[in-house]
Amino acid sequence: MSRQRSHLAFARAKQLMPGGVNSPARAFGAVGGEPIFIDRAEGAYLYDVDGNRYVDYIGSWGPMILGHAHPQVLAAIEAAARRGTSFGAPTEAESELAEMIIRAIPSMEMLRLVNSGTEATMSAIRLARGFTGREKIIKFAGNYHGHVDSLLVAAGSSAATLGVPDSPGVTPGTARDTLVLRYNDPQGLESAFRQHGDKIAAVIVEPVVGNMGCVVSSPEFRTALRELTQHYGALLIFDEVMTGFRATYGGAQSILGVQPDLTTLGKIVGGGLPVGVYGGRAEIMRHVLPAGKVFQAGTLSGNPLATAAGIATLKILRDTNPYPRLDQLATRLASGLGDAVRRAGLPCTIGQFHSMMTVFFNPGPVTDWDSASRSDTKLYARWFWGLLERGVYMPCSQFEALFLSAAHTESDIDATIQAARETLASLS
Repeated sequence: MSRQRSHLAFARAKQLMPGGVNSPARAFGAVGGEPIFIDRAEGAYLYDVDGNRYVDYIGSWGPMILGHAHPQVLAAIEAAARRGTSFGAPTEAESELAEMIIRAIPSMEMLRLVNSGTEATMSAIRLARGFTGREKIIKFAGNYHGHVDSLLVAAGSSAATLGVPDSPGVTPGTARDTLVLRYNDPQGLESAFRQHGDKIAAVIVEPVVGNMGCVVSSPEFRTALRELTQHYGALLIFDEVMTGFRATYGGAQSILGVQPDLTTLGKIVGGGLPVGVYGGRAEIMRHVLPAGKVFQAGTLSGNPLATAAGIATLKILRDTNPYPRLDQLATRLASGLGDAVRRAGLPCTIGQFHSMMTVFFNPGPVTDWDSASRSDTKLYARWFWGLLERGVYMPCSQFEALFLSAAHTESDIDATIQAARETLASLS
């Protein structure tokens, strides 16, 4: 499979952008080699600049749940663009998208549209601090909430630790008020609240993690999250940038049975265009300027193209209900991939939440960052390249989730499983 044009494109990009990319994962640093450059996409497939076709399990890291270039979404974007691409003034489309989200997710009584998941989590944290008058927040090792300074801190243990900056440019002072705990550890959470409870503004958590691989929170952990935050007067923030509208029409919270105080969304609610959302109880959201004093603004927030794509996508999801079929395809894929890896005599655990999953080269169970980090990343890299050579585009890191779309077919799934078997045979 020739990738000469991708090679030349990457050489050019490295002269223009740090590492040749505009987001680090795209550089293939976790699997080695050079990234492929995409020319176009349609349905379940990506086409690179060399003309190679791949079955896509990235879906732009989640938002393309309907598949690429869906005709109704494209038509909505085109119609909006003909009326103007940005006004810097309110539109009725913003309210329409907001109404659809609020109807779908009961915990979100009021919301604000922003431009990215990072912006949403940043704004939610500021709001939580402004609402409670407290400074400290809790996050969990292996949970990624965007490149917000106060959330880019190193992994901790089950006991609360003071945040250690995880990137140059993030000052110790910025990270000082972030406590990092182990995921799925109710006892560690309780200990942190006993020690810092009157200073904790919020706990931010992915109810289903996507950035240490797909890891689902345990019922005991979710119960502790809700009960402890309520007892100590802190806010519970669910980061559903990945999971919102992914498993069902609404958030993971509607399946997992916990209502947070604030929720952040992105990905699917923008239909492939840049959108973020934060929202929750009205009494909290009314503290945001201009209703309240907590500042947050954005020139392009709720822009016409993104709202059009989001509305079109949510309407299709609501009216066609692709979720049962997505679950069936995901089960078929998980079963086939897991069976192929085990038959090859390799350690394997499948982390799955409906149509998002991770193949961990790890005997498991994988419940937190410590257990996820014991995965064989070198073996994953060989797996990734073997599948790519056979026309299957998987996540370029052991610690990312793959996503299915409504455009995938049983034939795509079966071809992927066969490619996995051939890849594993070549690794032995």
